[in-house]
Amino acid sequence: MSRERDPKCRKCRREGMKLFLKGDRCNSPKCAFEKRDFPPGSRHWRRGKVSDYGLQLREKQKIKRYYGLYEKPFRRLFDLANTMSGNTGQNLLVLLERKLDNCILRLGFAASMAEARQIVVHGHVRVNGRRCDKPMYLVKPGDVVSVKENDRSKNLVSSRLARTGKHELPSWLSLDPASMQGTVSSLPTRDEVILDIHEQLVVEFCSR
Repeated sequence: MSRERDPKCRKCRREGMKLFLKGDRCNSPKCAFEKRDFPPGSRHWRRGKVSDYGLQLREKQKIKRYYGLYEKPFRRLFDLANTMSGNTGQNLLVLLERKLDNCILRLGFAASMAEARQIVVHGHVRVNGRRCDKPMYLVKPGDVVSVKENDRSKNLVSSRLARTGKHELPSWLSLDPASMQGTVSSLPTRDEVILDIHEQLVVEFCSR
């Protein structure tokens, strides 16, 4: 399986916004974006106006980097969103929010999307009592997401919950901290997407 080894802070600087790729560090004074909120490289300035293609590309890259996706998985989700009824852009964001690794992050079991993905891939997560090591698994209403019943998995997640403290849960999730178990009560909505994104530009780019 391929791994993302590029510097994470450069991605935030390139997109001109915090993508919270390093978890707690992004909310601390050590955050590189706070010190250098301009694009990376020796020539970070740009002459002229950014083209429509450039704007659309940057919006797509924001989504991919925030949710930790490569091009093929992203395209599969876009194709699925395009076949669903309703607004394609909103459907895409809802599908991205339903990813299991994102669900783990929203529950407070991990500090970043990369850490959430690692927790899932390493087999620390159960969905409806069964092992699920696929970060791209799409949760649905009624699903119960829990931690594997062993000391290693419990200690891993409990230490993270202790650090997150009063973690603000989205309305489509509920959490029982004592049993380290979360429940998907409903589908997420567009208003609950944290990322500041113009999804219509992404749809226009992918529809070329």
